[in-house]
Amino acid sequence: MTAAKDLDTGLTHETAPGPTSTPAPEPGRTAGATAPEQPVDVKQAVLDGMGGPSGMVYTTLPVVAFALAVPFMSLMAAIGTAIAIAAVLAVFRMWRGEKLMSALGGVFGVAAAGGVSAMTGSANDFFLIGIWASFAGGVVTLLSLLVRRPLTGVIWNAVHGGAHPWREDRPTLLVHDLATLAVTAVFAGRFIVRQWLYVADSTAGLAIADTVTGFPLTALAAVAVVWAFRRSTKRLVKTDTATARD
Repeated sequence: MTAAKDLDTGLTHETAPGPTSTPAPEPGRTAGATAPEQPVDVKQAVLDGMGGPSGMVYTTLPVVAFALAVPFMSLMAAIGTAIAIAAVLAVFRMWRGEKLMSALGGVFGVAAAGGVSAMTGSANDFFLIGIWASFAGGVVTLLSLLVRRPLTGVIWNAVHGGAHPWREDRPTLLVHDLATLAVTAVFAGRFIVRQWLYVADSTAGLAIADTVTGFPLTALAAVAVVWAFRRSTKRLVKTDTATARD
């Protein structure tokens, strides 16, 4: 209690201290409770990772231009044509408001492929990086299956904080086995087809195979990954969220 003095009478009187105010808990939450994890929009995350649907289409245009140009001009001119088209597409994508790295990724890829082709003097080597990238992707995803840590599950868990026992939940582990197997099959199919055409010295065939095994097969693999991510989120994240609310 504190003493207060009346200015008119000169008398003092005691006043009780007022109650201190404390912030009220948010509606629907108890003190000390943590906010439930919000599910990630996996479909959008996967599409963003691939540059979106338009990004997957844009990556094929410089390759087609290179294959069409090679029979009619020098190798360096064909490489320059492909890089120029990739640059124009990058500017167009940035003008549409896409992220800088997503837009420039295609330019870097075409420039690297063109550099390899220019160093070796072979038009077929324009596709060499893509061929061996498919091989490496197939090996990595296959190894993740063999050690019982399917890559799509590892990525899903990392996206959701790395705190979910997804490998102990057999249905969740199974869907990631299937999704990772689908990704492995896409990598393997792309490598086998394009390596065969590379050995056959078919530049036009490589361009066609790059287009056919690129966007369509990648889209199929993306469907499998999105399915596995959604199943995992439904079983683990939403269940945890419901438990936290209770």
